[in-house]
Amino acid sequence: MEEKIFKENTADAEGKVCPHCLHSTKERSEKEKRSMINRLSRIEGQVRGIRKMVENNAYCPEILIQVSAVNAALNSFNKVLLAEHIRSCVAEDIREGKEETIDELVLVLQKLMK
Repeated sequence: MEEKIFKENTADAEGKVCPHCLHSTKERSEKEKRSMINRLSRIEGQVRGIRKMVENNAYCPEILIQVSAVNAALNSFNKVLLAEHIRSCVAEDIREGKEETIDELVLVLQKLMK
């Protein structure tokens, strides 16, 4: 059942979404979207920096430290996104009586904690 919930909330290769999906998109304010994109752009820059370090034969521990920084930045991004998801989508669905959203959240948390 868990896998079914996850698959129902995922678009297929053509971008079509199952008619029984809980959420297929999320409207975000321009401020929220800009903040997320800025964070991702910084992370993207960090990854490009790591690539250059590898290309330039940087010392392994220096690369590992930068990889750790990227992991921390991605984890921070996930925390912000998860908190916003719980405050908006999950809370709204629970108020509307959509208890299946809790199953979806549990599944997402299980995947994040692997």
